[in-house]
Amino acid sequence: MKLTWRDSDEIAWALLDKFPDQDPLRLSFPKLHKMVLELEGFSDDPNASNERTLESIQMAWYEECK
Repeated sequence: MKLTWRDSDEIAWALLDKFPDQDPLRLSFPKLHKMVLELEGFSDDPNASNERTLESIQMAWYEECK
């Protein structure tokens, strides 16, 4: 599956699988950005994200952790 910045829920699941012990609320946006780029299947332009996109991913990940 190819992931893009618009796939916040799918990215959240992938982050949870890859980093199960990470608290998403303790991440800076630059660190979260780097982690998303490292996901297998992520194939979007690294420069196409913004703070709103990263916040959406962070909140989706947080919801999955609860």
